[in-house]
Amino acid sequence: MTTKAMFGPGGNSESFYAAGYKSTVDAPKFVREFGLDAYEYEAGNGVAASVETFRKIGEAAREHDIKLSIHAPYYISLSSVDEEKRKGSARYIVASAQALNAMGGELMVIHAGSTAKLDRAVALQYAKDAIYHALGVLSENELYGFKLGIETMGKVNQLGTLDEVLEMCTVDKTVVPVVDFGHMNAREQGGVFPTADEYKSVFDRISSACGAEVAENLHCHFSKIEYTNGGEKRHLTFEDVNYGPDFEPLMKAIVDLGICPTIICESNGTMAEDALMMKKEYLRYVGN
Repeated sequence: MTTKAMFGPGGNSESFYAAGYKSTVDAPKFVREFGLDAYEYEAGNGVAASVETFRKIGEAAREHDIKLSIHAPYYISLSSVDEEKRKGSARYIVASAQALNAMGGELMVIHAGSTAKLDRAVALQYAKDAIYHALGVLSENELYGFKLGIETMGKVNQLGTLDEVLEMCTVDKTVVPVVDFGHMNAREQGGVFPTADEYKSVFDRISSACGAEVAENLHCHFSKIEYTNGGEKRHLTFEDVNYGPDFEPLMKAIVDLGICPTIICESNGTMAEDALMMKKEYLRYVGN
């Protein structure tokens, strides 16, 4: 359990490569040199690296005191109408868990999937059943010691409102919410987080549903996101002035609440720079 909020990039920023780095094994070193504390390995397109590579990433993270997580493949579909696809998603979760364990990471981020033409309540039950199945497969493979994080989603046709995520988390105590504030804002076409109070209400709801410890150590994603009537369109950078949400009220909220979330920045190419902007604002509120 940390005693301060932690910040880092999701994946490697353009500046990582501009600095001459080529291998993600060097990501923890870069992240620490940049002044950040956390790193999320992006396996959205599949877990392609070897177990040995993941071990080396973990060794580098411990050397540089970087907190690790992994984002599981985007094509996981816990809510699919096809039972075989739902059960097949467990294989991708197992592969991600093997990578996470090799790194010594603490949390795996998962997208629940699309609701397609299903009633949302039916899709939600499918997802809960698929999570339960995946937990069983993880146990069979002796993969323990981490949390499954179900992410709030940005498109209207995706399963992943905060309420839906919290319901999925009732499956087991090892299943926790991952709040993507940019997704939540884009899903409602903006205006969701005008002040610190709206951010605080998210932590309060999670505390009520999952317990204070989960809320106080919440894993979060943050970026500004362009949206349409259907919700999320694309990730932007903090330079954008047309879309939100703004990060400054979030920094005030977490300092006011005295909590220690991990905030992973998913800006388009500038995730390290924008994560550092958030950390500096957080420290300004803390008074350091």
